[in-house]
Amino acid sequence: MFTVGAFILALSIIVTVHEYGHYIVGRWSGIKAEVFSLGFGPVLAKRTDRHGTQWQIAALPLGGYVRFLGDANAASAKAAPEVAGMDAETRRHTMHGAPLWARTATVAAGPLFNFALSILVFAVLALGRGVAIEPPTVADLAPLPATVTDRSDLLPGDTILALNGTSTPDYTTFYAVVDTLPTDEPPTYTVRRDGTEREVTGPYPFPPIVASVQPNTAASEVGMRPGDVVLSIDGTPIRAFRELQSRVAETGGKPVDVAVWRDGETLEFRLTPKSMDLPMPDGTFETRWLIGMTGGLAFESATRTPGPVEALAYGTDQLVFILQSSLSGLYHMVTGAISSCNLSGPIGIAESSGAAASQGLETFVWFIAMLSAAVGLLNLFPIPVLDGGHLVFYLYEGITGRPPSDQAMRFLMALGLALLIGLMSFALTNDIFCP
Repeated sequence: MFTVGAFILALSIIVTVHEYGHYIVGRWSGIKAEVFSLGFGPVLAKRTDRHGTQWQIAALPLGGYVRFLGDANAASAKAAPEVAGMDAETRRHTMHGAPLWARTATVAAGPLFNFALSILVFAVLALGRGVAIEPPTVADLAPLPATVTDRSDLLPGDTILALNGTSTPDYTTFYAVVDTLPTDEPPTYTVRRDGTEREVTGPYPFPPIVASVQPNTAASEVGMRPGDVVLSIDGTPIRAFRELQSRVAETGGKPVDVAVWRDGETLEFRLTPKSMDLPMPDGTFETRWLIGMTGGLAFESATRTPGPVEALAYGTDQLVFILQSSLSGLYHMVTGAISSCNLSGPIGIAESSGAAASQGLETFVWFIAMLSAAVGLLNLFPIPVLDGGHLVFYLYEGITGRPPSDQAMRFLMALGLALLIGLMSFALTNDIFCP
């Protein structure tokens, strides 16, 4: 019930934003909305506003729609007899008699509002979290057991200037230097403390500490938590997160026994890695065996609050990354470069919703932003019934000067519906049969 509730809440927020984009831009463009529905089927509650639009909540909360004047159904198919019988002024307020620019703007607004929601959420999260101060600065030290770090002379407030003598003016350089450090001996940090530079011994910067646990992974299934520190895998001690990654990669998917330090206690877990296709910066994918957690620094980074423009730029970058990764993933699935099991259906999305919600509000809100971007992208696919299909029809009209015939529209809409049902059925099959 928790998973179902989280899925319905996430979907309802995304659908409401999407349909409101259609509604408000249509209204601004002079197109009258008769019904704004959250959900399908029997109406549970409704009210009519001063513009004559009926706002309603229906019994099946698996989507929503705006039905404009002159529409035959929720997919904005033309109610031909009714539209034909309207006078010119009334027809102007329908989706089928409005100028091309008004129809195009109204249809495009749904996906664009989804993208705007993603950018806004990512920006707000950036404002709440802050961005790391550079050069790297210690806000606090992560609690680590003695088996992972022998000694640490770092203190909160230290500004890290170098690692083992190599300058680290920013986090990009810092991470690159960390990759060259040996894991079997504590590195030397050059820090600025109280206005003076000094050298101190500190922990390996990326110990095997869990920063986050991904939904629907081996780590989430056994109850691992952020802040856990991995002590060993199959009895072999671990001192760095990259050692953990290497050990898991070598398993080939075989179960591993993981010893974890949590709040002074040692816990034992048995995890089975899952094969996952990860997007790379160059647009390709890499298949790895993963247990579903990310690593964190041995210290909490000091942060500053970004300005609104910087936060929005961050949100835009996140949206672009999601869209690029999604398109690249679809391309690689079609070409067979990666498994088609990467395409999730409603069950998989619902499970991810519940898993994200169980990890806290911030993770759940982040998931909503990601899902909103995906929904916006899906709706732009050039499939009749979807917004992208309507935009293709409008492009045809703009080029030829006339819309497709009513008969062609009916055929293409039926074809688009069949394609969409086929895609959903394939994704649902993945949910049931993919590991």
